[in-house]
Amino acid sequence: MEWTDDGIVLGARRHGESSAIVELLTRGHGRHLGLVRGGSGSRMRPLLQPGNSVRAVWRARLDEHLGTYVIEATRLRAATVLASSHAVYGVTHLASLARLLPERDPHEDIYDMLERTLNDFDDIGEAAVHLVKFELAMLAELGFGLDLENCAASGVTTELIYVSPKSGGAVSRQAGEPWRDKLLRLPPFLRESDDGRNGWSDQDLMDGFHLTGLFLMRHVLEPRGQAHSDAREGFINAVARHRARVGTASL
Repeated sequence: MEWTDDGIVLGARRHGESSAIVELLTRGHGRHLGLVRGGSGSRMRPLLQPGNSVRAVWRARLDEHLGTYVIEATRLRAATVLASSHAVYGVTHLASLARLLPERDPHEDIYDMLERTLNDFDDIGEAAVHLVKFELAMLAELGFGLDLENCAASGVTTELIYVSPKSGGAVSRQAGEPWRDKLLRLPPFLRESDDGRNGWSDQDLMDGFHLTGLFLMRHVLEPRGQAHSDAREGFINAVARHRARVGTASL
């Protein structure tokens, strides 16, 4: 058995004296493990850092075997990631989200979205927006997508500013007014009609994380006996600290 594919490194762990077992999210073969000979050595270790993009050749005698990888780097992001706390936390959290996908099951849209998210991690605010959208996409990919295109109560497609915590459906301003204290806020950058073109506030970012975090916990993590990764909280806190510093500096 042999195939060649593009991949993003999710993690690597030492195996034996010099090898490493590497976990990739590949474009066409999904989340896939493989042994890299010499992967713990000084030459290969920088290539196998989470967030790097690689070209991988996987070989095994049988499809169900662990197999071996021969890996060539195509985009090294680790140096940029290690330069900021938000990026370290963010890449770690993204990897934990990707691990929710079934092993060896292709999810090309998620792969493409992960690559775009990693490519735009320098700007901490944009990184936060991308990460919320990635969590929303993961919910949909795992079968628990939210319906944010029209109002769950009236069917209208305008002024969608709330989300029902029960159904996960959007709710319009008018329909949600009597229950606004019990509804979740739908940030503008997640609305179909806005898509972030008009910017976002610090509160919008926190509302986005609260929204996706609630449904991820309820539908995905708790049934598996899991909780949100510590890296998620670390990323959110890093964003809040940075935005607070920016706000203070502008006064």
